[in-house]
Amino acid sequence: MPAYRKASIRELTKAAYVLEGHTIQGVLHREAEGHWVVGDRPLETWLARNEGRDVTLIMVAMEEDRPMQERVCQTCGRKYQGLECSHCKEVRFRLRGR
Repeated sequence: MPAYRKASIRELTKAAYVLEGHTIQGVLHREAEGHWVVGDRPLETWLARNEGRDVTLIMVAMEEDRPMQERVCQTCGRKYQGLECSHCKEVRFRLRGR
């Protein structure tokens, strides 16, 4: 797996941690019979597409009434809500030309 893809997966894992989600990483395989369903979609066929591959599963509960936690940026010291400091993100984009 290319390094940039692994870095992107790590960013998603970090975001799941901030949102109090759960992550697991390993080779996906079947052991016992069981039926998992999300909404009206059975997960067996969805997971079977990646059977035998090294995967990272990220699960975050949909709790819309919980307020976002305020954090302090490790770089600039400003308070922010969300996954990253909006001030530092803006500066980074401006300096990188994006």
